[in-house]
Amino acid sequence: MSTAVVEKVKTEEKPSVPKKKFAQGLCFYKLFWVFFIACFLGVILETLWVFVTRFELQNRTGLIYGPFNLVYGCGAVIMTICLNWLSGKRDLWIFLAGTFIGGGYEYFCSWIQEKMFGTVSWQYDKMAYNLDGRINLLYCIFWGILALLWVKEIYPRMSRWIEKIPNTYALSLTWVLIVFMIFNTIMSALAVACMAARNQDSATSNAVTAYFDEHYPDERMAKIYPSMVFVSE
Repeated sequence: MSTAVVEKVKTEEKPSVPKKKFAQGLCFYKLFWVFFIACFLGVILETLWVFVTRFELQNRTGLIYGPFNLVYGCGAVIMTICLNWLSGKRDLWIFLAGTFIGGGYEYFCSWIQEKMFGTVSWQYDKMAYNLDGRINLLYCIFWGILALLWVKEIYPRMSRWIEKIPNTYALSLTWVLIVFMIFNTIMSALAVACMAARNQDSATSNAVTAYFDEHYPDERMAKIYPSMVFVSE
């Protein structure tokens, strides 16, 4: 058998190396996509919840551009990181961990929003077993149930879906979305800060505040954040 034939046979017998999937494992890119998808799905689910329970079609976004809410995105990332090691444990432990992590996260979000902007977007002071009106027992239990569903069903399916994003444009698309979300977050924070300054009669006159006063007056902000109220109210 000639050398050329031998080399050809060896090449044909050599097993093909499986192509590496995008965002394999619990990596930065996987967590970003979890964050991005949860930002969007959270708004959809909360909008449906408000419609079913209150018969109102109300805007539940957290950012000024697009149907996104950072609370859900960050919550999904925290749940993924904190509960990943419990994926093989008993359901009870996942439920209890989710109850405490979710409740603590919701309390922190309410507290930091009030301290930074003087506003709150939810108040549970009229519900039983609440803590400072920021969290209550019922919704903490909901967090526990959601954590169980997240670990057992939602995240594994979402993870497989993310890994199917074609490598040809996955990284480029991811970084475009990262830049967009950073820009969206900064612009939203500035818009809320200017609104808070106007409400507290402490607004200063400069190019930034002039832009937001013109493009995001109180009337428009009230439509974007209909559930947001100032603590003084």
